[in-house]
Amino acid sequence: MADLTCKDLSMTYSNPQTGAEVHALKDINFTLKKGELLAVLGPSGCGKTTLLNMVAGFLKPTAGEMILGDRLINVPGVERGMVFQQGALFEWQSVKKNVDFGLRMKKTKAVEAADLVEKWLDIVGLQGFGETPTYQLSGGMQQRVALARCLVNDPDVILMDEPLGALDALTREKMQSLILELWKETGKTIIIITHSVEEALLLGERLFVMAPRPGRIHKEYHLPFAERGLSEPLRAIRQDKDFTKVREEILTMIWNMEEEIMGRV
Repeated sequence: MADLTCKDLSMTYSNPQTGAEVHALKDINFTLKKGELLAVLGPSGCGKTTLLNMVAGFLKPTAGEMILGDRLINVPGVERGMVFQQGALFEWQSVKKNVDFGLRMKKTKAVEAADLVEKWLDIVGLQGFGETPTYQLSGGMQQRVALARCLVNDPDVILMDEPLGALDALTREKMQSLILELWKETGKTIIIITHSVEEALLLGERLFVMAPRPGRIHKEYHLPFAERGLSEPLRAIRQDKDFTKVREEILTMIWNMEEEIMGRV
């Protein structure tokens, strides 16, 4: 595993209706150490998903560069795994066929692949579901499949774009706990995009609050709640006075940004 560095990262494009230049991102700079857990939060239009897609190699910046270890990022790569909000699964195939998709593409030996699939299904709590058609699973279970499919390929960096956004509150809390457990057990670097302030506080030992027009890192937090979540109930942490204080600070910050976008300030 290696550090991820973004240097002077910018993305601009032309508005197809007006022709005006739009700064989706401007001058993004940070280094994410291997094994760090980063949450990215901000109002709509602040460039969160654009940033993630650049790190994934789906988009090329118009300026700046991203480096993972000693390699420049400009295309997708197996060292970066992606988990999407809806899972992006092959719903007509079995759980096993979804999880081992990347292994089959790499032509991993069948016995080795089968062992890896069983290992990760066990870790994410899907023992015994390998032959189940994916469409029969609940939303939370499908996201567990998506996590296993990502992790079985052993990426250095895991990228999550609103992975829990479509889940009900109870399932979402269980999945938050699972993500924390996987982070600690695997030592993977994780970047998670979310619209939920509480989720960002719980799932980010580092947290970027981004601002729009142009998309930029407005403020960075270093937080204790993810580490605490490994040994304390998440519901108890949410009631903590320090958690509440930071949550209200960020909510006010984002509220003011959105008011400014709407032209009310």
